[in-house]
Amino acid sequence: MIKAVIFDMDGVIIDSEPMYLTIQWEYARTKNPDVKYEELFPMVGATKKDAWSVMEKAIHNGQTWSELRAEFKSRVDMFTNTDYRTVFRPQVCCVLKTLKEKGYRLAVASSTQLDVVERVMRDNNIYGYFDVLVSGDQFTMSKPDPEIYHYTAEKLRVREDECLVVEDSPFGILAAHRAGMKIVALEDSRFHFDQKLANWHIKDVKDVTAIVSMLEKEKG
Repeated sequence: MIKAVIFDMDGVIIDSEPMYLTIQWEYARTKNPDVKYEELFPMVGATKKDAWSVMEKAIHNGQTWSELRAEFKSRVDMFTNTDYRTVFRPQVCCVLKTLKEKGYRLAVASSTQLDVVERVMRDNNIYGYFDVLVSGDQFTMSKPDPEIYHYTAEKLRVREDECLVVEDSPFGILAAHRAGMKIVALEDSRFHFDQKLANWHIKDVKDVTAIVSMLEKEKG
């Protein structure tokens, strides 16, 4: 029986991934003007090392992935001046309201740093819906390691098999799968995500409520 719903943030609650990728592409082109936007698609949803190894290969200027990432972070602030209201998926509000009224415990489990997660929630007036906000910065291992999802379940005071996770990226889906949770994948054809490990696939985040209703009927 599902008692909690856990949301990834980037790509689910906010459509931030194309925005971030464009910023990274602009940086890459200062190093190699021939880098194509599509070459950086594998960066989306990947671990720091895997993502920046993609950047290293695309730029191919002799710098290592860690050198490129450190330089990027020293030059570019992707978060401070971003208006997260412009990339918020407004359907999320109705989903959260419905789930809260039904008595589900709600959480965000995001790889993004906690201060940004909190800001996104506050800027879009959804902070109060969540029982727990969790950041990948709190852990040694990033998704696809399941640690973040084990921890989130513990903080929600539910078992892993009582959690439904809403994810989009392959690494996030794999992390939830390894944690023993049920998974709803929000489809995104732009980045050619492999979402085959998800239990259900939806085209709009509002369809999460339909999945929950279906599970309730099966339980009854």
